[in-house]
Amino acid sequence: MEVNTLKVNNNNEGYSAEIFNFSDMKHKFVFFFLFFFVFNTVHGQVIDNSEEVVITSSRNKLKVQANREGELLLNVPPRSVRKFKSNGFVRYSDFGARGDGKTDDIEAIAAAHAFANLHHLPVKADEGATFYIGGKSRTVVIQTDTDFGSASFIIDDTDVQDRNTPVFLVSSVLQPFKPEGVTTLKRDQEKIGISFPGTCLVSVTNSNVKRYIRFGPNQNSGFSQTDIFIVDKDGNVDMDAPIIWDFDQITEITALPIDETLLTITGGHFTTIANRAESRYTYYSRGIAIRRSHVLADGLEHCIIGEGDHGAPYGGFFNIRDCAYVTIQNTILTGHKTYVTIGSAGVSVPMGSYDISLNRALNLSFIHCSQTNDINDGAYWGIMGSNYCKNLILENCTFSRFDAHMGVANATIRNSTLGHQGINAIGSGTFLVENSTIYGRNLIHLRPDYGSTWQGEFIIRNCVFVPAGGRPSQAILIGGSNSGQHDFGYTCYMPARIIIENLTIDDSNHPENYQGPAIFANFNAQMTDDSYVEKFPFIRPREVIVRDLSITSGNDLRLSDNPYMFQDVKINND
Repeated sequence: MEVNTLKVNNNNEGYSAEIFNFSDMKHKFVFFFLFFFVFNTVHGQVIDNSEEVVITSSRNKLKVQANREGELLLNVPPRSVRKFKSNGFVRYSDFGARGDGKTDDIEAIAAAHAFANLHHLPVKADEGATFYIGGKSRTVVIQTDTDFGSASFIIDDTDVQDRNTPVFLVSSVLQPFKPEGVTTLKRDQEKIGISFPGTCLVSVTNSNVKRYIRFGPNQNSGFSQTDIFIVDKDGNVDMDAPIIWDFDQITEITALPIDETLLTITGGHFTTIANRAESRYTYYSRGIAIRRSHVLADGLEHCIIGEGDHGAPYGGFFNIRDCAYVTIQNTILTGHKTYVTIGSAGVSVPMGSYDISLNRALNLSFIHCSQTNDINDGAYWGIMGSNYCKNLILENCTFSRFDAHMGVANATIRNSTLGHQGINAIGSGTFLVENSTIYGRNLIHLRPDYGSTWQGEFIIRNCVFVPAGGRPSQAILIGGSNSGQHDFGYTCYMPARIIIENLTIDDSNHPENYQGPAIFANFNAQMTDDSYVEKFPFIRPREVIVRDLSITSGNDLRLSDNPYMFQDVKINND
């Protein structure tokens, strides 16, 4: 009998297919090769994940196995295909998962999703099962709705083949392409001069310009100028997430069509057995990577066990990149223990380790989320880190930190509580903090390693600020520093306007000789008169508006320990 084998290559250039003919075989096989490629950079680590699944349909038994090349071989007989389609979903046990908490079920789980992706079926985890996932380099590709339900998943990171391989990858079947005819862009440009097949996420790079040239113990030489934005089919830019840089030259441009349908992931209790690797910047990314737009993750829980006196950091249980319109809600996460290593400047530094990592993503929301450990426990690093994002929202969340490393354009924190690492950010646009309680050392801390820059405005409304979580501390609303002597790759700004309305400053536990809360930190202790010259000028605010301020200590609100630096700032105190 003649057998036709269809090999489908899913790559960044689109789909290609080759037909091969075979003879003298009893049954007809259809082979589907699904190739998934993700290129990701998380905190300096390069991620290159590829998965191949070969699905056949012979009259033999349903079988899942891996060959020597690492390909996952899945045979689903026709009667099983009909059964699964009739059921309208698949379970992991259908593909041989034991769910006993001991047997490594990663290949059965991957096979279930590969079959579901092929036939556009949702996946439901077996209720009450515990699925053990060992250190094999195997990624489960999710392209259909998935209900983890009451199932538990144990992710064992004590011995892994590839620390950069995510356990789950939420991906799109849509393929990126390279638009032609775009050679330059301007900040706030409203229209791109070409058309697109539909709404797309566009990423642009100018490798000849370096931004975010980091200062301090983790110093570096910067990163290529990057931006990401959304365009419609006519090339109109979504101005809710505008272009933030001028591109006199574009060395790389990619457009990814945005999925119009919502993919949902619900339920599931995940436990990571922490790695025991050397404490170096070798980030582990063994969680859920989201690379698809329009995703809702609802009701997940992630815990961590087995952290000792050393270990490598994590790049996020949720690692979200190159996508838009992603919501994580009703979810419980866990902060990672802080370990120390030697930074690029040759001195000891604590390593950032995250359960939430966001990179080059737009319109992201965390709603009704919290963490398992105490948000004011300094033994654990801040739960969140982000780079190159726009329109981040925390709503009704209790987290140890909000953080934007290499910039965020527009952010909102509402009805939330932030712990010992508080709010750390640089970026642009409007930063709204509303109906929230902040336990950090500053109400908002502008990161000094990136120039303490915010080009836009702050709005702080109906909030409570408890400096340093109630420990004896100076109360400073806006913290940071910038000597004006380092080139960060951009002009550094402080917010042009800061609006503070109905703020309570609980500074009841203050140090001796306390003079009261200050609006601004001493951003440059050397700048005390006009003899100091900034090589790279730091642009100060124009205006601060303060209404309905309550200070527990009874002291008055001060400008700064360095009033000279802020002498031209207009203060409107109602």
